[in-house]
Amino acid sequence: MSGRSTTRVEFEEHGRTVVYRRHRNGGGLVAPHAAVEATAFVARDAWVEPGARVGSGTTIGAGAWIDTDAHVGRDVVVGRNVHVGPGAEVGDGARLERGVRLGAGARVEARTRVPEDASVAAGDVVTRARYGIAA
Repeated sequence: MSGRSTTRVEFEEHGRTVVYRRHRNGGGLVAPHAAVEATAFVARDAWVEPGARVGSGTTIGAGAWIDTDAHVGRDVVVGRNVHVGPGAEVGDGARLERGVRLGAGARVEARTRVPEDASVAAGDVVTRARYGIAA
């Protein structure tokens, strides 16, 4: 994955400097060692943590947080204020509506829509049979 970032942003956290870069498409904050495709859109106040991967054509909404080592596939829509937990996986074409919370290691099947404010427990698997096919 290749998305380049343009602006370096530094924070101090627990006495150490943490550096993020703004993604060219949307200006969201991308940590070192995260991989965000150039065609993905990361809203200015969204975060992508180290080890996370975001596929081409994916949209990450305002206030969303893609946690450490999470994988978000191609053409996914991540709504406002969504948290994709550490190591969670979101399949291609899935849709996570506003306020969704995915626990650590949770998995969402491809082309599955998770409704607004839903919480998915750590390690749980969300299937299309459970929530329906994305529009």
